[in-house]
Amino acid sequence: MPEYRGLTKDEEEVWFAYILFTRQLAAGMERQLAGSGVSGADYQMLAPLAEAGPSGMRARDLGRSAGWDRSRLAHQLRRMEERGLVSREPAHDDARGILVHITQAGRAALRAAAPGHIEWVRENFLEVMTPEERRMLVELSSRVMAKLEPDSPS
Repeated sequence: MPEYRGLTKDEEEVWFAYILFTRQLAAGMERQLAGSGVSGADYQMLAPLAEAGPSGMRARDLGRSAGWDRSRLAHQLRRMEERGLVSREPAHDDARGILVHITQAGRAALRAAAPGHIEWVRENFLEVMTPEERRMLVELSSRVMAKLEPDSPS
């Protein structure tokens, strides 16, 4: 059995700062979006679907873009479909595949939520970093993700 190694003070400071930072950022984003009637999970689905255009996206690709497992994705899409934000249909070229499309109501919800959300992201995240720090964060995130999921596309 490998010998137990605790975190150094520096390592502990970095780790807990990261944990607190991501929790606070996620909670703040949810509070900001709450007034628009769109949750963070809704936004995570609607934004890439809007980018995908009329052809929609395969559910598995949408799930990958959010980093979600199949079960969470299925539950979220069901709730969004019940609210009229998305529609699902079988993929024509794959009997097991599902295509997801953003509806007019989904586009309207995204249009209503996006300006406030983008401003919140700028004010509370992007503007507190220099351009160099933002590039460093992207590079660091890429390295961590490559370590955690080496077979995933970046």
